[in-house]
Amino acid sequence: MPPIPGSGLAKGLAVTLRTMTKKTVTAQYPDVQPDLPPRSRGVIALFEENCTVCMLCARECPDWCIYIDSHKETVPAAVQGGRERSRNVLDRFAIDFSLCMYCGICIEVCPFDALFWSPEFEYAETDILELTHERDKLRDWMWTVPEPPALDPAAEEPKEIAAARKTADKLRTQREQEAAEREAAAQAADAQNAAGQNAAGQEAADREGTQEGQE
Repeated sequence: MPPIPGSGLAKGLAVTLRTMTKKTVTAQYPDVQPDLPPRSRGVIALFEENCTVCMLCARECPDWCIYIDSHKETVPAAVQGGRERSRNVLDRFAIDFSLCMYCGICIEVCPFDALFWSPEFEYAETDILELTHERDKLRDWMWTVPEPPALDPAAEEPKEIAAARKTADKLRTQREQEAAEREAAAQAADAQNAAGQNAAGQEAADREGTQEGQE
């Protein structure tokens, strides 16, 4: 059946009429903060303690808006006679949000969970040059990062947790076996000592009886 001429226009006008009869709601921003979804992409926060200066985020960034500077520092040996080690120390970590397209690649590729999405969005500036935020500002945004959502109770256990639990159970079983072996060895030693003492006492008693008989 061919569509009735003008049916599309009638449907559109019906939607308009239904909307016109509803009460309008104005968001009272900035007096009332908006209710953002839990996975809102506002800004990128830096957890500096986890950063190893691997430069992976800067290399993978398609906009090249991440700037990282670092230097090497010698770490003394942990034990006497050990080898000294060198580590990278972070000097600068900055993101130019005038170039960032909020793709989240840097957060996904970070192997040490040093970058997180923050729902913070009030960081407008009057000068575009001030949209390059240094690590101090990125660190402050870590306080606005929401907690991760709870895991689904019916979901499978992550492989990392399962492997860690398996290793912990193996170590606990090994320690229990070692403790049982030590306890069994201690009981055997106690029994052997008791048997030796009994034998010595019996021998002394026999010796005294022999001497009394000779007298």
